[in-house]
Amino acid sequence: MSEDKPRGKLVLIPTTLGNNEPLEVLPISIKRAIEDIDYYIVENEKTARRFIKKISPRKSQPNLHIETLNKYTEAASLPGFLRPCLEGFDVGILSEAGCPAIADPGSEVVKLAHEKRIRVVPLVGPSSIVLALMASGFNGQSFAFNGYLPIDSVERRKAIKKMERHSIEQQQSQLCIETPYRNDKLLADMLKSLAPGTQICIACDITLNTEYIATKTVSDWKKEVPELHKRPAIFIIQG
Repeated sequence: MSEDKPRGKLVLIPTTLGNNEPLEVLPISIKRAIEDIDYYIVENEKTARRFIKKISPRKSQPNLHIETLNKYTEAASLPGFLRPCLEGFDVGILSEAGCPAIADPGSEVVKLAHEKRIRVVPLVGPSSIVLALMASGFNGQSFAFNGYLPIDSVERRKAIKKMERHSIEQQQSQLCIETPYRNDKLLADMLKSLAPGTQICIACDITLNTEYIATKTVSDWKKEVPELHKRPAIFIIQG
């Protein structure tokens, strides 16, 4: 292969945060990218094809080349995912929800693209993390995303207390997420572990008709605990 041959780009393509109409929350640039790209790296092929069909009904599904990237994907296979870029074709990374590589698979492919001098192009789209922070009323100048907390209840409570301590010492908003079916357990541990005056923002179903975002102290949350089971949510703590 000639080193002078133009390379394709790695395009990071956000998706919706739930089952709403794509162009209600996504810019037209997403539709244009989907229409132009035939090579994709996705977490789940079935849902990726459904999203592509929804945003571009006329696009030929048989012509799509799709590679799957999830926790079972072997690192040795990643360079092959970028081979089309080296041959001059753009490759899109599609998230299951929101933005690729943000609390979502994809960062290792992006890192590899930089190593191979492949241009990386992030497209605009909804990030539940950023939207929740925007709506929380908390410190947007200094914040930390902690990802998933430990599953073990004892370890999870330790992590929650550590987040509270960092928030107080550094005046920093502390964000975390949980698998939706464990949301209620996480909130219960927060209400048991945090000081009464510590504030929690709960933001779930962001951008959907069922969207719920509220910021209250721990003592106020204890008076009325919301039902969060199986609802995608972001939790933010500020002491």
